[in-house]
Amino acid sequence: METEMPISRRFMRKGYAAIAVIVTLICVIPYVGVVIAAGSGSFDTLDMLAETVLGRYVATTLILVVLVMGGSAMIGTGAAWLVTMTDFPGRRWLEIALALPLAFPAYVLAYGYTQVLDHPGIVQSTLRDVTGWGPRDYWFPEIRSIGGAAMMLTLVLYPYVYLLARAAFTAQGASTFLAARVLGRTPFQAFFSVSLPMARPAIASGVMLVAMETIADFGTVAYFGVQTFAVGIYTSWFTMADRAAAAQLALGLLSFALLLAMLERLSRGGAKYANGRRNAPMKRITLTPTQRIVACVFCLIPVMLGVILPVAALGTMAVGSEQDLLSPRYLGFIRNSLTLASIAAFVTVIAALVLGTFHRVQANRLTAASLYLARIGYAVPGGVIAVGLLVPFAAFDNTLDAWMRATFDISTGLLFTGSIWLLIFAYLIRFLAAAIGAYEGGIATVGPNMDAAARTLGQDMPGLVRRVHMPLLRTSLLTAGLIVFVDVMKELPATLIMRPFNYDTLAVQAYRLASDERLEGAAVPSLVIAAIGLIPVILLCRRIGSGRA
Repeated sequence: METEMPISRRFMRKGYAAIAVIVTLICVIPYVGVVIAAGSGSFDTLDMLAETVLGRYVATTLILVVLVMGGSAMIGTGAAWLVTMTDFPGRRWLEIALALPLAFPAYVLAYGYTQVLDHPGIVQSTLRDVTGWGPRDYWFPEIRSIGGAAMMLTLVLYPYVYLLARAAFTAQGASTFLAARVLGRTPFQAFFSVSLPMARPAIASGVMLVAMETIADFGTVAYFGVQTFAVGIYTSWFTMADRAAAAQLALGLLSFALLLAMLERLSRGGAKYANGRRNAPMKRITLTPTQRIVACVFCLIPVMLGVILPVAALGTMAVGSEQDLLSPRYLGFIRNSLTLASIAAFVTVIAALVLGTFHRVQANRLTAASLYLARIGYAVPGGVIAVGLLVPFAAFDNTLDAWMRATFDISTGLLFTGSIWLLIFAYLIRFLAAAIGAYEGGIATVGPNMDAAARTLGQDMPGLVRRVHMPLLRTSLLTAGLIVFVDVMKELPATLIMRPFNYDTLAVQAYRLASDERLEGAAVPSLVIAAIGLIPVILLCRRIGSGRA
């Protein structure tokens, strides 16, 4: 019996190591698959694209990224400083409401605003009725443009900057700001010279997250007809039926995404600022009546544009859509969406728990590299992951089927590419970073002495996880599961490319109806997606509200 325990512990440790290795390999497969597929195929289509639209893909993607980064940085940083450092009417509920747009996919806002602002929409129709103008008698901003896409993405992505900047401003000590005030700085001069530089690493991290989400977006740019790399990958895969060209475009987008991931890592690790001790409560800046109104309006506009107006527009559209949510067809969409999201959330949280625990118990370069590779997926667009998984697994399926036919006269069909499990792998790779982040946020509160005490009492690694970590991390793991669940519900490009035949989700149904210009019908699944997305955001807002000053 004395020798059985060490052997079983070594066996369980090897089991955790094996699972960690498998998860890491799954995360690496799409990157290797994209590189191999891009180098092994013909470059004819890519040459043709280079002569026609490739330059437009590059320029449009870069312009869109710059616009969304700038808009998100301005709104997120400005709103965070106002709700943290000043006082104005409605501040308490606005500091919570400013995070709500995070629940909405950008393509949902695109459907709502198109119905309102497009040529046949209510705004332009009313304008023509009131003035008697014809279609060519006036100029109106085009919603289906790169500017419109940038606006939609900014309205749903600025909360990344807002939440991180707000946390940074809240953590700053009062002494540094007061010192700047004593030296004759006005409140706004102190903001630019002291508060903003100290919060720069957090703001930079938020802006890099915004850039990653921007290059990964497909639904918004595809609906607005904006030619980006994400649209080019989908067009090459489906319209041109050229997987090599899709892989070559995916490789270019992957390189850009990895560059952004490295920049985000440098922004967190390369710039560190001391916060100082908050030994005196930070007094909120007293604003003049005019400044109070300006501050309130500045914070209210993104909430109005990002939540209230889209929900009102989509709700009005849904009433007359004649879409029945209780019909067997829609219940099937809901069931498919919930099935994929639930399985993906469970698998992703378990993978994050295994990787995180293995690194905590046996920290070395290999486990650190495994965690780094697992995090990269968040920077990689869903379309790139889909291409990187489909190419090697389709080759495997075809090879196995040919061998089985030749040897046993049996057809195995598409074992991987025809099932939902490859799609689950794509979700795992795409959203594992979010689950790892939630795990690390919770495990940071568990001191190493607890692990040592558990080992002293005879607990092996599974016992440590089951009896110590999981009870203490219940809230963090639940948060991770909810985040992944909602992200999967909203995810479009990977689902659109990889879903099994006749296995549609709410996101796919909304995209299909919108592509057919049936916006009233697209409003129904869009509202369901947004309603589900509000769950983790509301939980996050409750945490914000409980910690506010």
